[in-house]
Amino acid sequence: MAYDWALPATREGTPADDDLVARRAGAVAWQQPVPPEGVTCTDVTRGGVAAIECDPGGTSSTVLYLHGGGYRLGAASMWVTFGGRFAREASARVDVLEYRLAPEHPFPAALHDATAAYDELVAEGRPVVVAGDSAGGGLAAALTVACLRSGAPVPAGVIMISPWVDLTANAGTYESRAATDTMFSLDAAREGAGLYLQGVDANDPLASPVFADLAGFPPALLFAGGDEVLLADGIELASRLALAGTTVEAHLVAGMQHVWPTMQAELPESERALAAMARFVDDVTRA
Repeated sequence: MAYDWALPATREGTPADDDLVARRAGAVAWQQPVPPEGVTCTDVTRGGVAAIECDPGGTSSTVLYLHGGGYRLGAASMWVTFGGRFAREASARVDVLEYRLAPEHPFPAALHDATAAYDELVAEGRPVVVAGDSAGGGLAAALTVACLRSGAPVPAGVIMISPWVDLTANAGTYESRAATDTMFSLDAAREGAGLYLQGVDANDPLASPVFADLAGFPPALLFAGGDEVLLADGIELASRLALAGTTVEAHLVAGMQHVWPTMQAELPESERALAAMARFVDDVTRA
C-alpha cells in the first residue's frame, strides 16, 4: 500500500548552469558502468522513478541504493559497478535510483522520488534495506525519518557511506580535514546545499536528518573516512542514533577518503567494507 508521507510539496527549481551541465556529463563519461560477472543490470522503474536493477539471481531481499553527488551531480549508471559488486556480495537485488537532481528539482523532490520507490519495494513483500553514499547517505537517513513520521514501515536496516546529514556545513572537520579530503570540501558543501535547499532552512530534519527525532530508527551501518571533511557528520549521526536507542555499527577508518568503498574498490579497506555491508544485509533481513 502507499502511505501518506505528508512531505513538503515539490517546488519549481532553476536551470542548471553550463558548468554544472558539463560537470555532470564529464562525470558520467568518466565512470563507465561495468557490471560484474554473474550480475544482470537492467533499466527499470520503481514507483514511477527510473532505476537500474542489479540482480545476481536467487535473491530474497532488496537494497534501495541512493547515489551521491551533492544532490546536483551523479547518475544511476555511475553506480552500476559498485551496485553490482554489492548485489553479488550480499546476494541481494540492488536497485540504484535515478532520483531528480537540483537545481532543476530542489528539496524535497529527491525525497519524493525515494519514498515513491520505497513504497513499491515494500509492497513486493521482501525485506528492504536502504543504502546510500554522501548525499545519498543523507537521503537514506531522511527517507527513514520520513517513515518514522508517516507511520510507514521502516527499512530492515540502513547503510550510510560517508553520509552528508548536516547541510548547515558547520562541522569542524570541514577545516581540520580540508587538506586531506581530495573529493569534497566546504565550498562544495555550500554549493550543493544552496542548489538543493533554495531557501529551505538547512536545519529541516528532512534535509539534515542528524537533527531529526531518531527514536525508532532501524539498525544502521555507517562508514566514514578519517581523512574526509564529512567525518564529523558520520560521528555525530552515529552518536545521536545510539543515544536514540538504535543499534549502530560504525566503521571510522583512518586514512580513508570520502566514499572510499564505492570509488576505490582495489583497497583492502574497501573489500572489508563491502563484506561488512553484505553481513549487515544478511543479519537484518534474515527471517
